[in-house]
Formats: sequence, structure tokens, C-alpha cells
Amino acid sequence: MREKSFRTRAIHVGNEVDAATGAVVPPIHLASTFQQPGAGEWGEFDYSRSGNPTRTNLQTTLTSLEGGCGSLAFSSGMAAIHCVTMMLKTGDHVIAGCDLYGGAYRLLHKICDRSGVTVTLVDMTDLAAIESAITDNTKLIWFESIGNPRLSIPDLKAIASLAKSKDIRTGVDNTFATPALLRPLELGIDIVMHSATKYLGGHSDCMGGTLSVADQALFDELYFIQNATGAVLDPLSCFLVTRGLKTLDLRVREQSKTALELSQWLQQHSCVKSVLYPGLASHPQHELARQTLQGGFGAMVTFELDGTIAQTANTCESTKLFRLAVSLGAVESLIEQPATMSHASYDAADRARFGITDGLIRLSVGLESMEDLKADLDQAFSASS
Repeated sequence: MREKSFRTRAIHVGNEVDAATGAVVPPIHLASTFQQPGAGEWGEFDYSRSGNPTRTNLQTTLTSLEGGCGSLAFSSGMAAIHCVTMMLKTGDHVIAGCDLYGGAYRLLHKICDRSGVTVTLVDMTDLAAIESAITDNTKLIWFESIGNPRLSIPDLKAIASLAKSKDIRTGVDNTFATPALLRPLELGIDIVMHSATKYLGGHSDCMGGTLSVADQALFDELYFIQNATGAVLDPLSCFLVTRGLKTLDLRVREQSKTALELSQWLQQHSCVKSVLYPGLASHPQHELARQTLQGGFGAMVTFELDGTIAQTANTCESTKLFRLAVSLGAVESLIEQPATMSHASYDAADRARFGITDGLIRLSVGLESMEDLKADLDQAFSASS
């Protein structure tokens, strides 16, 4: 039988009709513990930290969408990344992308270092630089499929091939792209992570994180860590993310269309110094993005103003439709200043080194009217000039 499309699987896989009642939406299982058939005999579920039917449904759906062998749902995106880093040991070395979420930077530099794990930040668009950074102790290469906040596009297939030749695991934060546009496991990446708080949930009403893998032994190792440490996603949030997945493909594609048009408009605006968006021909990795991303270039737009940190903050504070907030990926559009918000945890020297300037602004484009979004930014530019 022909495999069903991504959009159909997002709606039906893991969302089978409830056998007991005929409900077309599976019930939310809030139980913390489950009766067993006998002492020392275990059913499919025993304790909700170890497994829960509602969490299993979400993980089943995501595994189908990612093309893997298994997925795990966590209480946040950072909990998911932390689970990956707990595979590391004292003396191990991590190569991480320099276009990286501030929370991941903080975890690697201010938590993992306490266990004797060292980190080297590298431009993940430079394969030679990645290879040069590899040491005998390198155990993990961690980066983002679309960088945060400068929207760089690494060559996932080439990095995966290099890592496999050196017996190094690769992990990719695919939050910005989502499986609707990109499925890293298909390109040889070992671990795919999502902040489910963002596009997977899609409505700014739940927090969560996920990991998906294509290797059973790796899945078993990650599951052991998750079960031992307990950072699992609660049933209600699992339900909300599952509901969000049903419209993921539609939302992301429509948001990507608006983001492309908005980035083209910003590129022509007199107040804007530069625009970073993978869909623009001016983007350094535009051709790679065109070949890699399927059906759109994502809904994140970063642009730079030629002004001070205070002037840039004033622009962000002057929008009326764009909400001044961290996070991203929901139906409402958000605006933020990376230097003082999402990437404030970067050391100042690293912000300067990696192009997180005082004039940088990051947009998460939602589902509002394109004309309304342009008008809102236009008035914000005028108000702060």
C-alpha cells in the first residue's frame, strides 16, 4: 500500500479511534500509575514517568513524521537537549554551531563544563572549520538546521557524512524548519530535537521538547536517561502538541509564504540595513536552502537596523501587532531583540564575534494578514526614528 502523505499521517498516525468509546480524538490519560497483571509482571504501562498512553500517541505521530524508529517527549526543549548531553562523560568534547539558541549556549558553557565537558563553537556552514575542530575526544556535533538568530543553513548531509567517518554523533535542533520542511534523519543525522513549544504546538499554550532517532540502540540509551532523570512531558501538554501537529504542515507553509514576502519588503525599506532570510537570493546559503528545504524557507526573519541597542529596543517596543516576546512558531507574530533577550546568555565577546549585533531584530511570522504586518513594522520604524 502507498505510504500516506505527511499531512495525512500528522492527522491519523497515533490518533486512532478510541476502541472503548469510538471517540475520534483519543482521551487524555492523566493517571500517574497503572494496575499490573501480577507481582513482577508488567503491562505496557506501569508508571507515567516511564510511559503514558497520551505521550505514546504523540511520540508515535512524531516518529512517523520524522521517519525514525522512535521519539521521546520532554518537559521542554532544553530538557531534551540536556538528555543528549547526559550521554557525555568527563573529558568529552562537543563541537557546537555558533549560530545557536542562547539556552543551548548556556547549557553547554555553564552547565556541561561543570562535568569536564569542553565545547568549541564553529561556523557550521564551513565544513573545513568543523573538521579542523575535531579532536580525539569529540563525541558530539550539535547545531541547528536553520541557525538562531542569523538563519544560517548548514549542509546537514555533508556534516553527517564527516561525523560518521570519525565515529561522532550528530544532533540537530530542527525547531525553525520543522519536519514539514526538513527531516534531518533522512540526511544521516543521528538525533533530531524540537522545542515543541514552538511550531509543533503552534499556539503559545504549552511547553515541550522532543527527540527523534533512527537507531534503536541510541533510542534505548536516550530513553534510559529520560526515565532515570524524569523530565517527561505531561499528558495535557502531549495532547496539545498532538493537536498542533495536525495543522503543522498548513501553518508552516502559509507562514513561510508570508515570511518570504515580508523579507522582500524589508530588504527594500530605507530603515533596514540588512535582511537575513534563506529565501532571499542575497542569503549566503540560499542555493543550499533551496535544495534542502521542502515547500518553504521557514517563518523566521532576521534583520538589522543601523542604530544603537536602545534605538533597536525602541523599535521592538513600538510594534502593536507583533508581540514583544521570546519564543516563536505560533499563530501570532512575535518580535524580539536577540542581544538583550533570546541570546542575552551569550558572553558579550561571543555575541560580537558571531554577529549578534545591537541592531539585530528577530521576527517570528505568524498567520496574520501580510498587509497588517507590514503596516505595523512601518509605523514602528516611524515611531522610533
